[in-house]
Amino acid sequence: MAMNFRSRRQIFGSVIAAILLIFIHSAHSFYLPGVAPQDFEKGDELKVKVNKLTSIKTQLPYSYYSLPFCRPKKIVDSTENLGEVLRGDRIENAPYSFKMREAQMCNVLGRITLDAKSAKQFKEKIDDEYRVNMILDNLPLVVPIERLDQGSPSIVYQLGYHVGLKGQYEGSKEQKYFMHNHLAFTVRYHRDSQTDAARIVGFEVKPYSVKHEYEGKWSEKTRLTTCDPHTKRLVVSSSTPQEVDNKKEIIFTYDESEVKWASRWDAYLLMSDNQIHWFSIVNSLMIVLFLSGMVAMIMLRTLYRDISRYNELETQEEAQEETGWKLVHGDVFRPPGNSDLLCVYVGTGVQCLGMVLVTMIFAMLGFLSPSNRGGLMTAMLLLWVFMGLFAGYASSRLYKMFKGTEWKRIAFRTAFLFPAVVSSIFFVLNALIWGQKSSGAVPFGTMFALIFLWFGISVPLVFVGGYFGFKKPALDDPVKTNKIPRQIPEQAWYMNPVFSILIGGILPFGAVFIELFFILTSIWLNQFYYIFGFLFLVFVILMVTCAEITIVLCYFQLCSEDYLWWWRSYLTSGSSALYLFLYAAFYFFTKLQITKLVSAMLYFGYMLIASYAFFVLTGTIGFYACLWFTRLIYSSVKID
Repeated sequence: MAMNFRSRRQIFGSVIAAILLIFIHSAHSFYLPGVAPQDFEKGDELKVKVNKLTSIKTQLPYSYYSLPFCRPKKIVDSTENLGEVLRGDRIENAPYSFKMREAQMCNVLGRITLDAKSAKQFKEKIDDEYRVNMILDNLPLVVPIERLDQGSPSIVYQLGYHVGLKGQYEGSKEQKYFMHNHLAFTVRYHRDSQTDAARIVGFEVKPYSVKHEYEGKWSEKTRLTTCDPHTKRLVVSSSTPQEVDNKKEIIFTYDESEVKWASRWDAYLLMSDNQIHWFSIVNSLMIVLFLSGMVAMIMLRTLYRDISRYNELETQEEAQEETGWKLVHGDVFRPPGNSDLLCVYVGTGVQCLGMVLVTMIFAMLGFLSPSNRGGLMTAMLLLWVFMGLFAGYASSRLYKMFKGTEWKRIAFRTAFLFPAVVSSIFFVLNALIWGQKSSGAVPFGTMFALIFLWFGISVPLVFVGGYFGFKKPALDDPVKTNKIPRQIPEQAWYMNPVFSILIGGILPFGAVFIELFFILTSIWLNQFYYIFGFLFLVFVILMVTCAEITIVLCYFQLCSEDYLWWWRSYLTSGSSALYLFLYAAFYFFTKLQITKLVSAMLYFGYMLIASYAFFVLTGTIGFYACLWFTRLIYSSVKID
C-alpha cells in the first residue's frame, strides 16, 4: 500500500485517523512483507509445515519429530525469529503433500511398528493431552468443535489436534490408548473471479483413530481396505480405533478437501464468546471511569478550598494555628532514605512504560498481528533494549534532584538491577526446561544474542541517557528544606504505611483484572489475543487510576503531617502487582490443569517476572503523579 504525503500535518492526521480506525476495527490488521498471504493457481503445491507439540497441562513444548511420526526424506528447519525461539516454536517441513483446489482422499503417509519405547512416548503425550500444531501459508491448523450455545449449535476452534485419546472398549473397564492416525484436512480458500488465483484463508482438520487393514504384504502400492477412494470407502468415524501398544502396526493416512471461504483469520480470532469479552471490558472501564471522576472531583474541590484558605491567612497567629499539609513544607522535599535505589526503580519503570506504550501502538496498527508469529515478543525485547536511553535519563535526573554527584553509579545500577533479577529467574526456568528435553529451552546461540542485546546495546544506552540526564540542570524545589527534620506525629491506624499501601493497589488492579483473565487465557490456554485497541484503552485507564489513587493517599498522608511520601507513593500504586500475582495463583488453581511440579514452577516463575515488571511500571506512574502533585500544591501557596 503506497502512501504519499506532502506535509507533516497530513502525516499526523493520517496517524490519528488510523488509530481511531484501529479502535473501531481492532480485530483487523494489514499484512507485512513476509507474512502476507500468497496467491495460488490451481494445481500449485501447498507446503504444510509442522510446529511444536503443546499441552496446557504441562506448558512444555516439544518438537514434532520428538515422537516417531512419519518423516520426509530430509527434515528442513525454517528460520525463526527471536520471539519464536523464546516461545519454543520449531517449524519444520512435513511429509504431507497438497495441491491447490485438487481434493485427495485416503493418501497413505507411511507405516510404523511401535516398540516398547515409542509406545511409551506416545502414551505419555496422550496422557498429558499434547496437541500437534501445523502451519499452511502462515495459518495455524485448527480443529472445529461443535457446541450447543443456548440451544443452537455453534462452532468453536481449537488450535492443533490431540495426538490421541484414552478410552475403553465396549464391555471392558481397561483403559486403552488410541492414536489419531487419519487426518481429514480442509483448506478454505478465497478465489479471485478475475484472475482465477486463490488465497488460503483457513486450515482445518478432523482427526480420526482408525485401525487400517490391507490384504497381502505391505508395500508402497498397497491399497487399504478401510480407506479406499476407488471403492468409495472413506473414513468418517473412529468406530474401529487404532490402539497404541508395543508391536502394534500404525498406518498414517490423510484426506485433503477444499471449501470456498471469505475472510482470512476468521476462524482463529473468533475462538471465544466476544459478547462476554466486550461487555466485561466495557463494564470494568465504566466502573473505573466513574470512580476516577469521583476522586478527581473530591480532590479538586478540597485542594481549591485549602489553597484559598492558606493564602488568606494574614496574621502570624493565624499562621501558627494552621494545620494540614502546609505545616510540612520544610520537609516535604527532603531526599528519602535509599534515594539511590528509588532513582534506579523509577528509571526502570520509565523503561517499562516506554516499551509497553510503543508495543501497544505497533500492535494496534497491525504490525504485531497473529500472522507475524513471535513478532510481539521480539518487539518487546528490542524496545526494552532501546528504551534504556530513557531509563538512564530519568534515573539521573531524579538523582541530581536529590543532590547526588556520582551519576555513573546510578546508571550502572539502572542498567543491571532489573535485568539481572529477571535473567536469574529466567536462567533457572530455562535449566528446568532443558532438564525436560523440551523444545521450549532457549539454545545457547539465542542466549548469547540476549546477552549481547543487554551488554552491547542496553547498557551503553543507559549510560548515554544518564550522561544527558545529569548534564541538564536540576529541578528546583518550590520551597526550601529545613536543616532539622520535623517530628512526625503519631498516625491513625488507617494511615499505617503497610495498610495504606495495600489499599492503594486495589483500584489499579480492579482496572485490569478482567482483561488480565483474557491475557492469561491466551498465554496459558494456547489461544490468540488480538483486541489490542481495548487493551490500550485499559492501559490508559490503569495509568489514570494509578496516578489518582496515589495522589489521594499522598494528600491524606501530608494532611496528617507525614512527609515521607517518596517511597510510599511508589509502593502505593506498585502494590497492585501483589494482587496480580495473587490473581495468577487463583487462576492457576481454578482454570489450569497443571499437575507436574516443573510446569507449576514455570508458571509461577514467569508470573513472578510479569508481576515484578508490573510493580516497577505502576510504581513509577504513581511516583511521577505524586511528584507533580506535591510540586504543584507547594508552589501554589505563600510560604513565609
